[in-house]
Amino acid sequence: MARAHERPVYAYRRVAEQDATRVAYHPVVIVGAGPVGLAAALDCAVHGLPHVLLEAEDTVCEGSKAICFAKRSLEIFDRLGCGERLVNKGIVWNLGRVFFGERQIYAFNLAPEAGYQRPAFINLQQYYLEEYLIERLYELGSTDLRWRNTVTEVELCAEGVGLTVATPDGPYRMRCDYLIVADGARSPIRHLLGLSCRGQVFQDRFLIADVVMQADFPTERWFWFKPPFHSGQSALLHRQADNVWRIDFQLGWNVDPDEERRPERVMARIKAMLGEQIRFDLDWVSVYTFQCRRMERFQHAGRVFFVGDAAHQVSPFGARGANGGIQDVDNLIWKLALVVAGKAPAALLESYDAERIPAADENILNSTRSTDFITPKSEASRAFRDATLMLAEHYPFARRLVNSGRLSVPAMLRGSPLNTPDTEAFDSALGPGAPCADAPIQTATGEDWLLRQLGNRFTGIYFAAAHGRVAARSVEIIRALAGGAVPVTVRVVGERSLGKGLDGCGILDVAGLVRRRYGGSPGTFYLIRPDQHVCARWRRLELEPVRHALHRAFGQTQRHSEQIA
Repeated sequence: MARAHERPVYAYRRVAEQDATRVAYHPVVIVGAGPVGLAAALDCAVHGLPHVLLEAEDTVCEGSKAICFAKRSLEIFDRLGCGERLVNKGIVWNLGRVFFGERQIYAFNLAPEAGYQRPAFINLQQYYLEEYLIERLYELGSTDLRWRNTVTEVELCAEGVGLTVATPDGPYRMRCDYLIVADGARSPIRHLLGLSCRGQVFQDRFLIADVVMQADFPTERWFWFKPPFHSGQSALLHRQADNVWRIDFQLGWNVDPDEERRPERVMARIKAMLGEQIRFDLDWVSVYTFQCRRMERFQHAGRVFFVGDAAHQVSPFGARGANGGIQDVDNLIWKLALVVAGKAPAALLESYDAERIPAADENILNSTRSTDFITPKSEASRAFRDATLMLAEHYPFARRLVNSGRLSVPAMLRGSPLNTPDTEAFDSALGPGAPCADAPIQTATGEDWLLRQLGNRFTGIYFAAAHGRVAARSVEIIRALAGGAVPVTVRVVGERSLGKGLDGCGILDVAGLVRRRYGGSPGTFYLIRPDQHVCARWRRLELEPVRHALHRAFGQTQRHSEQIA
C-alpha cells in the first residue's frame, strides 16, 4: 500500500529520575499522547500547571482514525493556541447528502449562521492533529513529554498515585498528586486498576479505508443506505487533506476481519464504488466494531481521572468520540489548576463526573440510536428503516427520523452544581451551563472575535448602555472583581464606543451579534468559566451575587467566601 503520510519518530531520552535514589514527585501525570492526552498537556501548559506526559510509543497514530472535528473542538484548540493551523490544513465541509440505493433522498447543511470564526466541521487526519499538538507543546516548552515510557503498575495511596514506568533503559518509579488517563479504548491503566466499561457491543463490523486519489467529488459527507455497489449494506465517503478520502463499508457480523483487510479484497470494493476509470492508491485499512460503553465513574479514588476513549466509547458515525474527549479535558484541567494552586477545594474536582457523565450519556444515546438505524437487528426494524428512507425523499417529517450519525454538538451543562440558576427572564438560550457563542468584535487593537477575549480564567461580559456609557457604580464593581484574590476580567460590550475609564477592557459589538446572541440589554452581566461556559448571568450587575456565583463555581461553601472576595 502507498503511504500518504510519513510518521515522525520522536526520540526517547533518559530522564534524571531514572538514576535518582528517591521517587520523583509531579503534581500531574498524563498517560497517553493521542489527541485527548495531548490536549490535556496543552491545557496544563496554558494554565501553568506542572505536568509530565507519558507515551508508550514514539510516533503518531497510523492511519487517519478520528478525522471529523467540530466547531466546539476548534474553539478549544483556539484557546490552546493551535486552532488556526488545524483549520488551515483541514478540509472545511458543511453539506451532507443521504442516498437510498441510487437516489439522493435529501441533503443537509451544517453551516452555522454568519458571524462565527470557525466552521461547523473540518476533516483532518488524526496523525496531523497529533503532530500539530506535539509541535505546539514543544513551542510552549513546559511539557515533560516522555516517549517509550509505559506505565506497568499503579498504586493508590493517601499521599497520591505511585507509578512504575517501563523504558528501554529499564523501569523507574514516580509519584503524582493527580493522574489523567488518556490511554485509549483498551486502557491498560483501567485494567491495572480492575475497572471496567459497561455498555453495548454491536454485532456488526465496518471496514475503513484511506484512499489517495485525484477525484472531482465535492467536499461533502456522502452516506448511502443499500448502495448498488455494496448491496444490502451502507457506505460513507469523506474527503480529507492531501487528496486522501475516507471510505467506510458496512460488512456485517459474520465476516473474517483478516480476510476483509486483504488489499485485493478492499480494492475490489472501492472499484465497485468509484468505478474502474478512477485511479487511486490504498493508504490504510482497518476493521472495527461499534461499541457504546462507559465507565461507571470517570474520577477514581479522588486522584485518577479517565478522559476520552479510556472513559467512554461510541461508534464513529457522528464524530462524538474525539470531540467528546477534547471536551473532557476542557472541563477538567482548569479545575485541577485551581485545586493544585490551592485556590479551590478538592471538592471542585467532583464536578468533573457531575458534568461529563451526562455529556457522555448523551453521546452514547445518540450513537446507539445511529447504530440501530444504520444496522437494524431485525426484519421489522429494517422494514421501518427502509420505509422511513423512502418517505424522506418527499416528506420533511421523515427526514428528521433518518439517522446516519447525529453529529457532535457541544455539551450543555444544564444540571451542573457549579451553575447559579437564572433569577430573571432572558430571551437568550445561553443560560448557565451553555458554551459561549462567538461573534465578531473590535477592540482597541483592531478586529477580533469574542471567544478570543474569554477563556483560561474567569471572565465577565458587561453590556453597556448606548454609546458605551457605564454607570460609576458598575465601574466600581468591575474594578473590585478585577482586584479580587481570584480576578475576574470583565469585557464591556458597547455598540459605538469602547467606554471610558475602564483601562481598555471595552469591545465594540460591530455586527450587533453579541447583544443578540446573549440577550444583552444594558446592564446585563455574564460570568464565564475558564472553559468558556456560562456559570451565571443577571440583568443588573451587583457585587455580592457575582461573588456568590464565584463561590459556587469554585465548589466552595459560603465559609470560604472571603478567600476569593
